[in-house]
Amino acid sequence: MQITAKTYPYNTGVVTRKQYDDHITLYNGYVTKTNEITTDLANASAAELAAANATYSVIRGLKRGQTYALDGVILHERYFENLGDRATPIGRKTQQFMDTHFGGADKWKADFIATALSARGWCVFAYEQRTASCINLLFDSHHDGQVTLAYPLIVLDMYEHAYFLDYGTDKAAYINRFVEKIPWDCVEKRIAAIGG
Repeated sequence: MQITAKTYPYNTGVVTRKQYDDHITLYNGYVTKTNEITTDLANASAAELAAANATYSVIRGLKRGQTYALDGVILHERYFENLGDRATPIGRKTQQFMDTHFGGADKWKADFIATALSARGWCVFAYEQRTASCINLLFDSHHDGQVTLAYPLIVLDMYEHAYFLDYGTDKAAYINRFVEKIPWDCVEKRIAAIGG
């Protein structure tokens, strides 16, 4: 199955147009690589399948690349969807999640910012379905740090390519600007999607 890149018009107060356009180009690259890997797996030879090995094999490389590229697509899509342009009030369900699982929005925010400052790849506010709780997760790469059944409610790209043109080494300024501009209606829709 091949995937198609989604389009996201520039509409944010977090990063400049140049930063945004470069980031969209990177996202499109993940879509292309996901499709290439899907094709390569579909065309894998019987010999390649028989030689699959956990130490090294063509299939191992393709499978590792598949999760990296596909997670890169999904995380970027979530990020672009929740990259806001203005401050909005936190929705009722989101507030309930923050109150229940963090002791309030201020405590959630402090934890989210600390998680983002510690991340090399992604910071994700997620609803973890196994324990029915919310957690801020740190991913060091697209497929390193995820928790199975953790549904992303807010996704922040912490790779340097996401902010460096605009913020240089000032990660905190980028994170704070992002948090100020979260479109909470988007988060409410994500909560509704999990039956919250």
